[in-house]
Amino acid sequence: MLTIAIVAAFVVGYVCIALESVTKVNKAAVALFMFVACWTLVMLSPGLYFPDAENAIAAAGGALENDLGETSTTLFFLMGAMTIVEVVDQNGGFNFVRDALGTTSKRRLLWRIAVLTFFLSAVLDNLTTSIVLIMVLRKLVTERQERLIYDAAIIIAANSGGAFSPIGDVTTIMLWNGGMITAAGAVLHLLLPSLLSMIVPAFLLQFALKGELRTTGQKSHDQQPGENELTAWERKMVFVLGVGGLMFVPVFRYLTDLPPFVGILFVLALLWITTEVFYAHLKADETASHRVAQLLSHIDMATILFFLGILMAVSALKEIGVLTALGLWLDTASGGNHYMVTGIIGVISSIVDNVPLVAGCMGMYPLAEAGDMAVDGIFWQLLAYCAGTGGSILIIGSAAGVVVMGLEKVSFGWYAKHITPIAIIGYLAGMLGYWLMHL
Repeated sequence: MLTIAIVAAFVVGYVCIALESVTKVNKAAVALFMFVACWTLVMLSPGLYFPDAENAIAAAGGALENDLGETSTTLFFLMGAMTIVEVVDQNGGFNFVRDALGTTSKRRLLWRIAVLTFFLSAVLDNLTTSIVLIMVLRKLVTERQERLIYDAAIIIAANSGGAFSPIGDVTTIMLWNGGMITAAGAVLHLLLPSLLSMIVPAFLLQFALKGELRTTGQKSHDQQPGENELTAWERKMVFVLGVGGLMFVPVFRYLTDLPPFVGILFVLALLWITTEVFYAHLKADETASHRVAQLLSHIDMATILFFLGILMAVSALKEIGVLTALGLWLDTASGGNHYMVTGIIGVISSIVDNVPLVAGCMGMYPLAEAGDMAVDGIFWQLLAYCAGTGGSILIIGSAAGVVVMGLEKVSFGWYAKHITPIAIIGYLAGMLGYWLMHL
């Protein structure tokens, strides 16, 4: 009964998040309540879930602290990435990217943004890529209803781009580090399916856009207030240090074995020092709004707290064994059909975080010497694809979707009504492409 109560608390909270536009209660508040409710119920009878521990209460508390530590690395990464992108944006670093994307055609802009997002997210993570492209998009499209279409294209393309790259998504990083897939195997076998999952939705989304943009081709000399305090060379340096630094984070992790958030904080510190040097010859009151110390206040803390709440609520489901049990049931119900199992896992990943789902699968299914469960086997490659692209089905199904939801105030209901069917078509198109490749 206690397990049912924990699952019920999660489901009720999830429904309230989905109905935010109806309840008018901020999703971050609901997510935090979910977190506390789920873990409080776990602590009512910790021995039920940690029966082998000498002290079940201490074991449950230790599990909570470990999960909080893992979640905190994601939150620090998010805060660092958001701040870096904000610094680059406020100091004019994205001007030439905006100019390169600038076009009078709404549909042409959609394709340029989708393609750029797709390949950029293969190098950066999909979260950082989404933040960068949203900042650029704000300079190009002012009409809200039109920008929602572009927002959706960014979410789908970011998730698709991360699915074929071993460093493009947290789940692919996990599978790569775990030895389930190789970098070459992921790119060779998942590039085409991932492309299809981006191209098909982009093709369908373009029909919602007609005519020419009203805010066409703004050039970098149309500066926002404060940009003229930096030279063109300094703005390019800010861009190179910011975006180039974000691209360096996977390399930093490889060289040091430190978590990604440490690399993000290193890049932020470097960018902070550099901009302080650039502004050293100017009066403090003239540059205050563009300095990092001030821009830190621009971080959307509601989004950060939403991440904290939802990830910790999911961790409670992981600790009580619900996610593992769900995986076992899927395997039995499907008769071992790996396309069905991974396909359903992808759909589930649009509801709950894909990281514990993939972690559960890695622990549940042993790596085999040969066959579908071997290194670069069909199961593991499909898991990487489905867990990555399945998050596009619902806006809260991925880090990219959640951050766009927070930055652009996209409602769950609007996305589910207008984008979910399109995302599902793209998702299935990619799976079909993978199947045809392996006939």
